[in-house]
Amino acid sequence: MTTESNDRLIVIVGLGSTGLSCAKYFASQGEAFKVVDDRENPPGLEELKKILPDIELELGSFSEETFLKAKQLVVSPGVSLKTEQIVAARLAGVPITGDIDIFSKVVDAPIIGVTGSNGKSTVVALLAEIFRKAGKRYALGGNLDGANFKPALDLLDEDKKDFYILELSSFQLETTESLNAEVAVLLNLSEDHMDRYSSLEEYHQAKQRIFKGCKQIVINRDDSYSNPASELEVPKWDFGFSRPGINGFGLLEDGGEQYLAYHFDKIVSVNELKVFGQHNISNVLAAIALAMSVGIDIKPIKKAITEFTGLPHRCQWVRNISGVEFYNDSKGTNVGATVAAVEGLGQRISGHIILIAGGVGKGADFATLVPAINKWGKELVLIGQDAVEMAAHFDSEINTYFANDMQDAVEVALKHARAGDAVLLSPACASFDMFDNFQHRGSSFVQSVETLQ
Repeated sequence: MTTESNDRLIVIVGLGSTGLSCAKYFASQGEAFKVVDDRENPPGLEELKKILPDIELELGSFSEETFLKAKQLVVSPGVSLKTEQIVAARLAGVPITGDIDIFSKVVDAPIIGVTGSNGKSTVVALLAEIFRKAGKRYALGGNLDGANFKPALDLLDEDKKDFYILELSSFQLETTESLNAEVAVLLNLSEDHMDRYSSLEEYHQAKQRIFKGCKQIVINRDDSYSNPASELEVPKWDFGFSRPGINGFGLLEDGGEQYLAYHFDKIVSVNELKVFGQHNISNVLAAIALAMSVGIDIKPIKKAITEFTGLPHRCQWVRNISGVEFYNDSKGTNVGATVAAVEGLGQRISGHIILIAGGVGKGADFATLVPAINKWGKELVLIGQDAVEMAAHFDSEINTYFANDMQDAVEVALKHARAGDAVLLSPACASFDMFDNFQHRGSSFVQSVETLQ
């Protein structure tokens, strides 16, 4: 471009928590940058103005001229790389990166990278507990929620660590050229974010970027998508429900009881776990594999996995009303997560499940939820923007009700429930049509249940 390179700025595209962390990082490094966002009042704006009042801002729309003149675009996960101005910049040769790629180049301790459609938050939280019990100094960040959320670049402000545990979304990986993780895992893959990707394969390709530059790999034997697309000459560990082999983790039967095992060695009984469902057994096996791949002893691993009670908004028990159990799985934001929740809970209860679901469907195919509902479900209570579209996928034998809001939904569910049944909020959808986020949705469910008589 006509602008001289020494006059060109780094352009942070998209504010929010990630963009704000990038701004603070570049300011600490003395880099010249500006922040652009197509929203007039993006999240994080007030804090940015407070801590960096002189930073140049462009709000309300994206300017192609700004993008073309950039020294580098640092794109936040919420902004698609298919955005017209970003595409133009890429074609003009403007470098494009993201916060995870920047972090991976400057960090001075091993990264453990975890991605997948479902289970990643549980796996990284459990891995953190293992490290804590092993006396390791660790930092936890990336695509996390709630109290655990911390953008990767903010972790650099903390004391020296032995390990960095990163939960990574496909959006973050799109802008990650080489994570260079000590060990990486793609836990599983099912349809999600189909409003942003043209196909499951495109989504898969984004997830696969977690393996770039990694030194070790953990593979889910039960999900073919978990394998790297090309053969990598690095040590490999694997996990799955079958009997494990060398460097493998799985299940062994002994005396009618199932045990989590490494190779031929039993670790703990499945009955000792406080989390339930096949999906959580898989999550625990993944966490064990990751921990052992970086040399953690089995003793703190055993202690952590038998004491771990799971995360909020993930099949979290709320209340029993006249023999009807209520569970909050608001984190079930895609179909695969809801299938896992229905199957896991269905195996635990004597009755049937009344499922509260719905929201923003993100272009998902709800048909894959039908077999689980037919087997374990009793009735559906649907809410939100895509409730009618969702209902069209289910069999007519399953009674379906539409609710106006969460309070209405839990009242309808209780009305049709009997002792032994469970009411499960697991929406299979995003929350932003009715709620701020999935935590807000889950809290609304809990509050609504608490009001029931």
